[in-house]
Amino acid sequence: MRKVALVRALLPLSALLSTPLLMTLLAGCGGDAPGAATALPSFPQEDVVSPIQPDTTLAAQVPADVRKAGVLRAVSAMAVPPGSFYGSDNKTMLGMDIDISGAAARVLGLRPERSVAAFEAILPGLDSGKYQVGTGNFGVTEVRKKTIDFATYLSDGSGFAVRKDSKLGKVTDLTQLCGLKVGTGQGTTFEAELREQQPRCAQKGQPPYKIQVWKDAPTLLLALNQGRIDAAMYTVNGLGYAIPSQQPNLKFLGEYDRLPVGFALKKGSPLAELLRDAVNKLIQDGTYAKITKKWRVAGSAITKSEVSPPENSLQ
Repeated sequence: MRKVALVRALLPLSALLSTPLLMTLLAGCGGDAPGAATALPSFPQEDVVSPIQPDTTLAAQVPADVRKAGVLRAVSAMAVPPGSFYGSDNKTMLGMDIDISGAAARVLGLRPERSVAAFEAILPGLDSGKYQVGTGNFGVTEVRKKTIDFATYLSDGSGFAVRKDSKLGKVTDLTQLCGLKVGTGQGTTFEAELREQQPRCAQKGQPPYKIQVWKDAPTLLLALNQGRIDAAMYTVNGLGYAIPSQQPNLKFLGEYDRLPVGFALKKGSPLAELLRDAVNKLIQDGTYAKITKKWRVAGSAITKSEVSPPENSLQ
């Protein structure tokens, strides 16, 4: 842990928050011999997107202004694998979200014009028209559907991670967290649910759990490794990918709940149905299976993409 503290003191914040560096630091936290983690994690390199050819029927349905521009303005919240993250060069964008958005764009005869934004800034950016489509493990909820449309491409949900020395078992009810410090992502459905359920601790005569929010997953997991929080609530796929291979000092307590996950678009965007059809095309021709296998999320694959399905459609 001293090594982490020293590096934090010497490096600029932007460098510390880069996913590969942070994962390397975390791998050395908590009881491991100093310097035990020296290599950056390796990630899949298979290119499953470039061979995709446009579907002429779907491409012809793309709005004229978008077709003329030839680009899909896609924004991603960069976090940790397998969703969207930076590779070892700290600039190459990788992940399930990057591949599926690139693949869907190619089906529509477009190329993605990528931007990066904080998770909580993406939905307002879609509403203002700054971006056309957003990815960031956006779960489909009834609240979000009031202002945002979705085209689904995965199922995911929330789960919990703790340090290996924690006595907390599988979480099936949030009152199991009463009296603990719980961390999660800022502006996420996880934060909303934690705040909504927090009063239930007092109803059971127990002290409430304390909620701490973080702007990105790397700093959330760093806080957990350092013992600043007792548990982290994050995506099932993200925790399942990282633990234990890249987070050996943590343990994943399993799935808490699950939601449809999709591309987020401005309400009423004609691109929602086109992206749905593009994903279904990828499902039918086998490309989708290659992408989910590549990023180790085959267990969260869907069999059919939909536009803004019910929140509980996976339960």
